[in-house]
Amino acid sequence: MKSRLLFTVAAIAVSAAALAGPIEDQIRFRQSAYSFIGWNVGKIKAQVADKPDTYNKDQVIAAARAIAAAANSGLGALYGAGTDKGVGWKQTRLKPEFFQQTDEARTVGIAFITEANNLAKVAETGSVDEIKTQLGKLNDTCKSCHDKFRIKE
Repeated sequence: MKSRLLFTVAAIAVSAAALAGPIEDQIRFRQSAYSFIGWNVGKIKAQVADKPDTYNKDQVIAAARAIAAAANSGLGALYGAGTDKGVGWKQTRLKPEFFQQTDEARTVGIAFITEANNLAKVAETGSVDEIKTQLGKLNDTCKSCHDKFRIKE
């Protein structure tokens, strides 16, 4: 089952990359998607970690669903060959190692999707502690990718 999921994800990414357009568009769309994800992560963090007295279950659910939707939207298509060089809204920060370590990149990407989907499920429970824990797991996947494949500013 897992190998079929990996094959499907890889096939979608390869075919979708051809449809994603020029390198600059891929970078720009990728940067936009991750900004959107970060904005929604920030909304959840503010309500479950920074200021738990502001917790609003419906807002957290909406933000978690938005993160999961973006994670499942085919972001892999925005990592076409050459997108480690170029400019979208700003200079790309993707390391060339991303294309040299494709199995690791795929593993990190699948972990991100998994944890994003789990966050959406956990948000439905309304348990602030569980949401906070799951948000930490999602953040760990982000950090893992950044540490391996993103140039630090």
